[in-house]
Amino acid sequence: MRTTAAARTTRALCRKVLAALLGALLLGALAPAAAQAATAPGVRATGLHISNGRLLESNGNDFVMRGVNHAHTWYPTRLNQSLADIKAFGANTVRVVLADGHRWTANTASDVANVIAQCKANRVICVLEVHDTTGYGEEAAAGTLDQAADYWIGLKSVLAGQEDYIAINIGNEPWGNTNPDGWTAPTIAAVKKLRAAGFQHLLMVDAPNWGQDWQGVMRANAQSVYAADTTGNLIFSIHMYSVFDTAAEITDYLNAFVAAKLPLLIGEFGGPADQYGDPDEDTMMATAQQLELGYLAWSWSGNTDPILDLALNFDKNNLSSWGQRIFNGANGIVSTSKEATIFGGGPGGDTQAPTAPGTPTASSVAANSVALTWAASSDNVGVSAYDVVRVNGGTETAAAASTTNSATVSGLSPATAYTFAVYARDAAGNRSTRSGTVNVTTGPPAPGQSCSVGYRAVGEWQGGFQGEIVIRNTDTTVVNGWTLGFSFADGQTISNMWGGTATQSAGAVTVKPANYTATIPAAGSVTVGFIANKGATNSAPASFTLNGTSCAKS
Repeated sequence: MRTTAAARTTRALCRKVLAALLGALLLGALAPAAAQAATAPGVRATGLHISNGRLLESNGNDFVMRGVNHAHTWYPTRLNQSLADIKAFGANTVRVVLADGHRWTANTASDVANVIAQCKANRVICVLEVHDTTGYGEEAAAGTLDQAADYWIGLKSVLAGQEDYIAINIGNEPWGNTNPDGWTAPTIAAVKKLRAAGFQHLLMVDAPNWGQDWQGVMRANAQSVYAADTTGNLIFSIHMYSVFDTAAEITDYLNAFVAAKLPLLIGEFGGPADQYGDPDEDTMMATAQQLELGYLAWSWSGNTDPILDLALNFDKNNLSSWGQRIFNGANGIVSTSKEATIFGGGPGGDTQAPTAPGTPTASSVAANSVALTWAASSDNVGVSAYDVVRVNGGTETAAAASTTNSATVSGLSPATAYTFAVYARDAAGNRSTRSGTVNVTTGPPAPGQSCSVGYRAVGEWQGGFQGEIVIRNTDTTVVNGWTLGFSFADGQTISNMWGGTATQSAGAVTVKPANYTATIPAAGSVTVGFIANKGATNSAPASFTLNGTSCAKS
């Protein structure tokens, strides 16, 4: 996808009705696949492969993709720098857009060989995909999966022997919304064609409905598609945009594949809202982390609509809010990505931890935030990230993550003493010893600031619900760091939150922001979402406070 992916979403009403009808039925349809989702007996696993529903490296180590998409075929001169910049943020995988010549100029064998070489040089796994198939059956210019399979066969000389380092995504979003049932047979045929040609690589197949499978065709037919691959080295890819705008839809879809032990990853996803809805990227990332599923965000840069650019104008120093969310937010790439062990990390590879960072020094101490800087660590391979922790006696709490030797910790309480320290991590996941500590006392509370809070239950089910809180700064000055307070009256309890961190005592709830929601511009807003348990009654909180100041309800 080059533009906002949700532009291909069919009407929400149709999707909601069909989702309700298909949900329970399709979960049952997947269940019998559990016994089949493993490397086929007698077939030697080569490179990246599937076993018991999990993606493994050739050495048997689990591998969870954490990365982004890069539009190489449209921006061929951006490859080298983009891969280096993406890797600098800790990504372990890059999905690279290629063309087979049906719709866009074909990427040559020498170009694809260079893509693979650059991915290896930057120590990232490559997912190579043909984009010409996008929206087949609805997009008149789209190519077929059979044509895409022929393209891969034509590249066999440069792909063979790279099974440790690449996966082949046969065709991007290879069916539109028209007659999506037609997706299954061509998908099986393309898989069989590649296996007959001798390909042993991990193969990836995208869903119909422009990748979002809102009619459940891939979900219902995943077992038969998987069974058609004689090697068992096949993984399904779901693309999540505005079709997936509630926590229930996301968790239901991902858990159905995991329960059936069918391999799955989120091959594309977006977060910014569009005219079709607001994708729930926080639940996507949190659930992927919980289930240890891969995710690949769309996309590094160069979108026709830059709302989905992670880095504006290909500048790693100019991340968008979407980019900040993906790399530095909760369950983001900086904090969750682990480099593939084929590059020397993990068991049997890089076992040397970085040196301890220098003791941090504090600056720009405000009522709700503090900037920390420390001397950089060194490592035999390279430091990939730093973890800032809050120290309270023998307890440590994660406070921030950074790819550089500085970070701003936000969401602090005014006039409060804190102790902070830093760890360094390398790409293999080795963690240094802790730095020395720095003691900081935040400044006094800021003068009362005017605010309003909107609260709603996005969806409810027996025993639980999803909530949304929109905090609006109605003042003329910026809010830097905040604490939101409110109370539940009916025994509701929050179990998971994104955009902030909740602590709860009986009905009283206190919320502190995530790094990417800590600043509320003048006349701006931030949104916090959560999953909570409930009883028969689910009334909204009666009032809210922001940094101790009462807020109007909106």
